[in-house]
Amino acid sequence: MVELETPQLSAVFHALGDPTRRRMLRELAGGERTVGQLAEPFAISLAAASKHVKALEKAGLLRREVRGRTHLCRLDPGPLAGAHQWLSFYQRFWTERLDVLEQLLRQEETGQFPTDTGDDR
Repeated sequence: MVELETPQLSAVFHALGDPTRRRMLRELAGGERTVGQLAEPFAISLAAASKHVKALEKAGLLRREVRGRTHLCRLDPGPLAGAHQWLSFYQRFWTERLDVLEQLLRQEETGQFPTDTGDDR
């Protein structure tokens, strides 16, 4: 069971809450990139891109290696497993409820489900 109150899980969801960071992660899934390459698809400065990279680093989703003046970033998908496990609970929750709803609708459709006649005697 994933702990609901862990700082890392909060940091992961914070990082995933921003569309720029989500797109950066998708880029990193294709291989390592420099901060400049991560900033390229957006109309943002290198400083702004660096702030996004730091949020991803804090969440543990990205590893950065400095080679001279170049900062190379690569994806670390490990922390996504905890977020996936946390979200899986809700997937099961809604799947179970939708299965019950489907069963009730099928029963009603076939006439196996008692309908309310409005007669409260």
